[in-house]
Amino acid sequence: MEHYASLIEAADPVTAAIRIFLHILPHDFMRYLIGAGGVFLLVNVLFAGRLAGRKIRSTAPKAEQMRREFAISMRTTLIFALSGAASVMAAKFGLMDTYYSAGERGWAYFAFTLIMLIVAHDAWFYWTHRLIHHPRLFRRIHRTHHKSHNPSPWTAYSFDIGEAVINAAYLPLILFLMPTSVQAIILFLLHMIIRNAMGHCGYELFPSRRDGRPLFDWMTTVTHHDLHHAQAGWNYGLYFTWWDRLMGTEHPLYHEKYATAVRKPLDGSAVAALGREAAKVIA
Repeated sequence: MEHYASLIEAADPVTAAIRIFLHILPHDFMRYLIGAGGVFLLVNVLFAGRLAGRKIRSTAPKAEQMRREFAISMRTTLIFALSGAASVMAAKFGLMDTYYSAGERGWAYFAFTLIMLIVAHDAWFYWTHRLIHHPRLFRRIHRTHHKSHNPSPWTAYSFDIGEAVINAAYLPLILFLMPTSVQAIILFLLHMIIRNAMGHCGYELFPSRRDGRPLFDWMTTVTHHDLHHAQAGWNYGLYFTWWDRLMGTEHPLYHEKYATAVRKPLDGSAVAALGREAAKVIA
């Protein structure tokens, strides 16, 4: 951020914004490349053999699909970089309070802001995600993402322009409300792309309990989001299962599918739950 100040100094606002955008763009591209590419290399290539028993689907995403996802993601990084440049300019003109030293306001506050960035983003994602699944919006805003019916880590940024704008809007909005250190922002962005890429990798990476349920059942697993791509009316959450469970949008077969992915079948109770849901629809 101190470097950003030097880019802005002695420049008119338009020139300063262009300088900041051109500085942020390669960083956003590298974050996507390292996050999505790193997960793909580790999970889908190097350790695919060892993880074969945890593969969620029998088939792998096609190369043509992944090339399309990567190309579309380049457009998304442009939009994210524009959002980042807008945030830097807003901070420069005092419209939001960002600071350079992580411990400047105490490490407890640093931890609080990092947690809030993640928790609030999960809420933002859940509700905007449900919104763009409305039939009037889905085809215009969210269809591109769901063309990846069998997702890959490269799917993480494969968005229509409208969806990319909605996702990019979160960080400036939360920074308007909450003074935040640059280090917390960076950690949040790294967490975002890594969790996003993991959620699309197609292999169940999260640990399970002996009964076949997720060890951390309050977190979304890979199976949780993979089910959303398989059957779009369920599982809208990004990091946590809280909103899906509170709003009744978690797939009734989720725990069964997760247990199958970790090769520990459950007792079939989720099948009964799905039958109850079907009965409600018929009624």
